[in-house]
Amino acid sequence: MGDTIIREVTKGVWTFSRPFTRLGLLRIGGRSTAIKLQNGDVWVLASTPLCQATKDTLAKLGPVKYLIGADSVHHLFLGEYHKEYPEAQLIAVEEAVNKRKADGLKFAGYWGDNNLNPKFGFESEVCSSAIYLTVMRLTSFAVVQIEHCYFSGFRNKDVAFWHKDSKSLIEADLLFNLPPTEQYSKSWFSGGLPFVKLTPYSWAQQSMMKNLSVNDEAMKRDVKTVASWDFERIIPCHGDVIEKDGNKAWRTLYQHFLEEGSG
Repeated sequence: MGDTIIREVTKGVWTFSRPFTRLGLLRIGGRSTAIKLQNGDVWVLASTPLCQATKDTLAKLGPVKYLIGADSVHHLFLGEYHKEYPEAQLIAVEEAVNKRKADGLKFAGYWGDNNLNPKFGFESEVCSSAIYLTVMRLTSFAVVQIEHCYFSGFRNKDVAFWHKDSKSLIEADLLFNLPPTEQYSKSWFSGGLPFVKLTPYSWAQQSMMKNLSVNDEAMKRDVKTVASWDFERIIPCHGDVIEKDGNKAWRTLYQHFLEEGSG
């Protein structure tokens, strides 16, 4: 897997990018993302093969605690990750869980249409702080780490993740930023798409996302939730990382669902 590009995009957030061609034609690239949580555990959105370089990097980050399948189609490599990290919690959307039943994978939890807001432990951790008033008092408080929003109205049943510390949005098929220049930077051929650039600002992708809605009211709800998050960076599975103005890119792509009276 010498084509994998591994880099720390910001403190504690690592990406594993490589070529991936959809249907043997569309060069859209693939990317996994790992986040070192404040308690030392590692959270991984697993969407690319587990090559030796990936394993070596994860070993340096810390113990892998969470393995995430981000939607109903990003589950192909969950088995090999879980084999390598059997103590990690395996979590995916309900459709992916059902698809992998025959493989004997044991999931610790799932997102589903009837399970929109489950909690898994990576959302926050309890920290302790000594506060001195007239006497010393020990007070506990929660630190937000990764929030998530399950898109029940999206065809692929995607989940969006917000890493608050780095102001990063991590997602699979909710937003593309093509061509995938970084993901093909070690390849002998280009990642360019013929005739089109599929960015959040393109009419083609805006139209595509409207057509991928299977429930417009649910889409409005979840698009607005993500739009309310404070993020600058977007780390997509497909295409280049958006380093700044990520919230603007999200709002532009999904303006149809953010406009009053849209439907």
